[in-house]
Amino acid sequence: MQTTLAGMAGVALTPMGLSSCITKKDEEKLTTTLNLSFQEGIPPGENLTEKLDFMESMGIVGFEPGGRGLAGRVNEIQEALKNRNIKVSAICAGFDGFILAEDPEVKATFDSTMRDIVAAAGELGSTGVIMVPAFNGQKPCLPHTQETRDYLCEQLHELGEYAVKCGTTVILEPLNRRECFYMRLVGDAAAIARDAQSEGVKCMGDFWHMQEEASDYGAFWSAGTKYLQHVHIASRGRRIMPGEDGDKDDYRDGFRALKQMGYDKFVSFECGTKGDRRETVTAAVNLLRAQWDEV
Repeated sequence: MQTTLAGMAGVALTPMGLSSCITKKDEEKLTTTLNLSFQEGIPPGENLTEKLDFMESMGIVGFEPGGRGLAGRVNEIQEALKNRNIKVSAICAGFDGFILAEDPEVKATFDSTMRDIVAAAGELGSTGVIMVPAFNGQKPCLPHTQETRDYLCEQLHELGEYAVKCGTTVILEPLNRRECFYMRLVGDAAAIARDAQSEGVKCMGDFWHMQEEASDYGAFWSAGTKYLQHVHIASRGRRIMPGEDGDKDDYRDGFRALKQMGYDKFVSFECGTKGDRRETVTAAVNLLRAQWDEV
């Protein structure tokens, strides 16, 4: 038995033994491209055209607009993106009300405004509309019980099926405990997406909010390829540009997971800056690309 194990170890440690364990599909995953996206407030510029020009110069391939008033901006955004190598990534919220509201009128407002944004997202070819079930300050809110979770899954099923008809998705975003009491882990969001039983319900991870997680690597894999639809990124101390918080801004653990799963959607900037925007944005992009290449 010892001889057999020693022989197996010898084979496993040789370059040939290692390479034989890596399939062509695995190799493709490890060479996955980092698709960076900017929210509208990230790039410098006086108007959308100037912002998109800057993004193109940096090789940014995703644009994440806010959802408020999106239906009235569809033509504007479509025209602005013509002949550019930039696509609409996710849509950042923008609806009124919230899905777990106790007040029927507040819930009805959410239903109507959210569906308007979902329809516009479909027209723009967006990957989905980001939503949070309830922030800490949104009251009165349904209690954190199993019955509420069941209700949320039922409501998300209906919303997700509507999103599918529109050609997009609904993306659940977990937050840290200072911002919400409900759904703080990526795995929680993925489980709710699963139990909603709709292909139109997905989830995301946010490097800023993922301070609640044991590891970035585990957080992304807790959603996996089936449910992870979007990623937000910011510095890890003050939620400003990646790199502005120095050594804290290490994203390689999470990037390793994204590469291994062949994540081909967007990593989108959601942050401010303390410095000159043109300089800090450029430095942040370079940092993320360097860390992505390292893993």
